[in-house]
Amino acid sequence: MLLTEQSRMVAQNTIGCVLVVEDEAIIQEAIALALREEGYQVLLAEDGYNALQITKTVPKLDLVILDVMLPSINGLDFCRILRHEGSNVPVLMISARGSESDRIVGLEVGADDYISKPFGMRELVARCRALLRRSRREVTATNAPIYKFGDITMYPDECRVTINESEVNLSPKEFRLLDLFMSNPRRVWSREQLLEKVWGIDFVGDSKTVDVHIRWLREKIEVDPSDPKHIVTVRGFGYRLG
Repeated sequence: MLLTEQSRMVAQNTIGCVLVVEDEAIIQEAIALALREEGYQVLLAEDGYNALQITKTVPKLDLVILDVMLPSINGLDFCRILRHEGSNVPVLMISARGSESDRIVGLEVGADDYISKPFGMRELVARCRALLRRSRREVTATNAPIYKFGDITMYPDECRVTINESEVNLSPKEFRLLDLFMSNPRRVWSREQLLEKVWGIDFVGDSKTVDVHIRWLREKIEVDPSDPKHIVTVRGFGYRLG
């Protein structure tokens, strides 16, 4: 399908628009059929380059299902580029590589969830639903107080954070994690509690995604991320502020 045709289709109906990036025709068609039967609009790309063109042409995408092994631009590089360009669209990464290290790499480059091949279509659709629900609920409450901790100041109603009066650019997940920590100083949060509060009770991915996002958050707010003073690890329990 031409990019212009895909763009026109999305313009007509932008609710539940999913981009499937998969070079194996049988898998691509099976995913597209399963999603369309659930009422989602589906766009297709066979390689990373074409997928990037779609993300720049289509006004709004709600979800990207992304294979790792792709021609031209692989899935990991595609995800890096997408995040570097500031896109927060949820990404569900799929791969024949299902080891823990492979999943961690996928999460570290910006994927929100990871599923290994072979997978059942019912599970894939369930993960898509979960990602879309969480994405649509990510709205920061208004009229929240201003939080301060050391050199960090948070303005929840403005979705804004400063360190020594300099703006810090946080992703939605990083902002919600910091908001949770700063609104509950000294409280220890387990991975499971953080997943429930920030990702939602319907999260079906790997709990190590918490560690990945904590690492990213530390890189933005800590003087020395390898020796954190703000978000500290309480061994055997979880994380806390200060």
